[in-house]
Amino acid sequence: MPVVSLAKVVTSPAVAGDFTVRAPFIYGKRLVSNRVSFGNLRRRSCIGHCVRSELQSPRVLGSVTDLALDNSVENGHLPKGDSWAVHKFGGTCVGNSERIKDVADVVVKDASERKLVVVSAMAKVTDMMYDLIHRAQSRDDSYLSALSGVLEKHRATAVDLLDGDELDSFLVRLNDDVNNLKAMLRAIYIAGHATESFSDFVVGHGELWSAQMLAAVVRKSGLDCTWMDARDVLVVSPTSTNQVDPDFVESEKRLEKWFSLNSAKIIIATGFIASTPQNIPTTLKRDGSDFSAAIMGALFRSHQLTIWTDVDGVFSADPRKVSEAVVLKTLSYQEAWEMSYFGANVLHPRTIIPVMKYDIPIVIRNIFNLSAPGTMICRQTDDEDGYKLDAPVKGFATIDNLALVNVEGTGMAGVPGTASAIFSAVKEVGANVIMISQASSEHSVCFAVPEKEVKAVSEALNSRFRQALTGGRLSQIEIIPNCSILAAVGQKMASTPGVSATFFNALAKANINIRAIAQGCSEFNITVVVKREDCIRALRAVHSRFYLSRTTLAVGIIGPGLIGGTLLDQIRDQAAVLKEEFKIDLRVIGITGSSKMLMSESGIDLSRWRELMKEEGETSNMEKFTQYVKGNHFIPNSVLVDCTADADIASCYYDWLLRGIHVVTPNKKANSGPLDQYLKIRDLQRKSYTHYFYEATVGAGLPIISTLRGLLETGDKILRIEGIFSGTLSYLFNNFVGTRSFSEVVAEAKQAGFTEPDPRDDLSGTDVARKVTILARESGLRLDLDGLPVQSLVPKPLQACASAEEFMEKLPQFDEELSKQRQEAEAAGEVLRYVGVVDAVEKKGTVELKRYKKDHPFAQLSGADNIIAFTTKRYKEQPLIIRGPGAGAQVTAGGIFSDILRLAFYLGAPS
Repeated sequence: MPVVSLAKVVTSPAVAGDFTVRAPFIYGKRLVSNRVSFGNLRRRSCIGHCVRSELQSPRVLGSVTDLALDNSVENGHLPKGDSWAVHKFGGTCVGNSERIKDVADVVVKDASERKLVVVSAMAKVTDMMYDLIHRAQSRDDSYLSALSGVLEKHRATAVDLLDGDELDSFLVRLNDDVNNLKAMLRAIYIAGHATESFSDFVVGHGELWSAQMLAAVVRKSGLDCTWMDARDVLVVSPTSTNQVDPDFVESEKRLEKWFSLNSAKIIIATGFIASTPQNIPTTLKRDGSDFSAAIMGALFRSHQLTIWTDVDGVFSADPRKVSEAVVLKTLSYQEAWEMSYFGANVLHPRTIIPVMKYDIPIVIRNIFNLSAPGTMICRQTDDEDGYKLDAPVKGFATIDNLALVNVEGTGMAGVPGTASAIFSAVKEVGANVIMISQASSEHSVCFAVPEKEVKAVSEALNSRFRQALTGGRLSQIEIIPNCSILAAVGQKMASTPGVSATFFNALAKANINIRAIAQGCSEFNITVVVKREDCIRALRAVHSRFYLSRTTLAVGIIGPGLIGGTLLDQIRDQAAVLKEEFKIDLRVIGITGSSKMLMSESGIDLSRWRELMKEEGETSNMEKFTQYVKGNHFIPNSVLVDCTADADIASCYYDWLLRGIHVVTPNKKANSGPLDQYLKIRDLQRKSYTHYFYEATVGAGLPIISTLRGLLETGDKILRIEGIFSGTLSYLFNNFVGTRSFSEVVAEAKQAGFTEPDPRDDLSGTDVARKVTILARESGLRLDLDGLPVQSLVPKPLQACASAEEFMEKLPQFDEELSKQRQEAEAAGEVLRYVGVVDAVEKKGTVELKRYKKDHPFAQLSGADNIIAFTTKRYKEQPLIIRGPGAGAQVTAGGIFSDILRLAFYLGAPS
């Protein structure tokens, strides 16, 4: 069949909008039998809003056209003011018969003198009605079976809720409506097209049916209750932006007339639907039921508008993205407006406008959690706040799937009308500009639009400014895709200094790059554009910085051996105290060893991490592990803690820092390895907000690196650093006294666990050499480990031993040399100590066995203590000395733990 315009099917001999089906003939065939009644008495059918039969049947005009308006209607028939409470229940609230009963119970128990209740269609019904239209205009015969499904859904619900005359009456109306819808959809099917008015008429039936059922259920409680077809009352004018403007004057007249005929203490009104000034059915578009309720609240001058939904109120951020988001007790109208505009699931901004005029508070409540007080939106005074007295920011919202358009060129500066030309071109393609930012130099203008509209915007701008681009007045029209907007909203931002600084500092410390910034002079919001993949992390970072004052770190532990395992146990034991007293949440979300790794987005249970590694661990993959820790969008800051001595892992530090992952480590390999690698890491660290802490590389838990940095940063000059840096070698020479042989002391130390499994690793001096190299580089010297003179205590003949056991067996053969050196030292009143030296004046370092007088601090050590002496310009006569345990799992893990906490303080935790 040829495509037929619906305009050819439906004619309008009466006033505009008063559609009439004349049973027309199309190509000789009758479209609709004139025996079908398209109208009915008000309340029995609503098809008359669009069409009516011209048959001389009893008065079958639709309710809007049937409503005779009399401008002389006396005021006062409708009592207005605080006696009225307005409630709105969304589709989820009336999703099935049980929920409709719950809603009726809430309405009945409300102690207000008079109640106006606005209801949406049952859950998913509006979508089902739109689907009917889509099928019909696609000439898909399945629209009939889909309509039967709609009928059955409401029939079954009514049977469950109602009985007797109420049930019979509703089912008659329901069947009449469905028969009329069949005729309407058949017309759409033949035409292959549905006008907006016909679509609005069809989709509005869901509200009509839910309102009638709820009213009947309330009446079962013996209360005075009626239902309202809002198209009899609400008059709106469509705008060019797919929105509508309420006509309050006309609506008030119609409300007075309606109430004079239908007065009741409880009114159940349809949401979402209304009429145009020409009496054509229409809808209130997006979030229409909320808008209906707000308009009704204004018309009735109610004391409160309660919007019932399935959440406990308005959250400080989207709880699906920020698990720590909290329900706000109050919001100002302006705050709710701003958050709604920027994508928060609060209300549509237009919903707030009608009630603001009369200072009617809006309360958002949860129908499924009546004990929750909800969020009140009202006009706030200076002493009100929603959650914390010191919180200048109430909430955060995001908008995703945006593109940034940047128009720049030197020819824009000082040229009137450039911005007008840009946005005129954007308007012509119907694009929605969400945010605009322009520097005072006028060199560029950038703005954000939905990503689906950016292609049309780009083409329009390039066409409009083709000559300016060719002539060089504009240098480029740049499109930056994959962007998101993050907005911070708060009425107190205007009177609180430093909010912007805190906001941007939180983003910087989370390593978030900002592409554009906007802030109005009202200072109710700060808006930034960031990469889409950074959006959740950015939201999490600013929320935690402002709202909870808690610094959360996603922690990945590499190497859960002796040191790493001890660290995990320390974090477990201290986690609760850190959260409660210091607002630091250390979330260990990954642990990896050489063969297995364990990962958990919510955090690993550290009370049983060892058994979880065995039971749930998967094969280790360092790249996957790194990406998991970094890619955890719910935690803005991530840190990898390398507890190994692996050079391959140390070689990854630069890449981790580049990707925005903080690094904490006792691993000496990176800082004592190739000089260019060390310099690259330090340069990157200085240029970014990514942190690299390695205090435990030199003195385990002793503050050696931090002390050195403190001296240099305060302007002191390092002359010499000298120390006993090895706990193992300190123990050996502290006990190498009297008649004891060196091999005997080594065997004792090995047995006690003070040495590596192969003592040659300690006796070679390489570990001390690495520490000397690190300190030399921290002092500004460019030393290489390979060029450092190191006196090894491993006899040359034993360096090639195949095993530690063979080495230990043969070591006594070489005791004589060291015994001789000890005797010579003792004869001179001295002791032997194995030390590392950084000579900053001569720009060199050494590792050697030296003799010291017995009154020297180095001779006073005991056990496995380390000691380091800083000789500086300030501490020249008497060196600055640091002494304490420099080895052992507990102190080394403690040093790493301290670095993790230092990182948390850098990221904003209170110190």
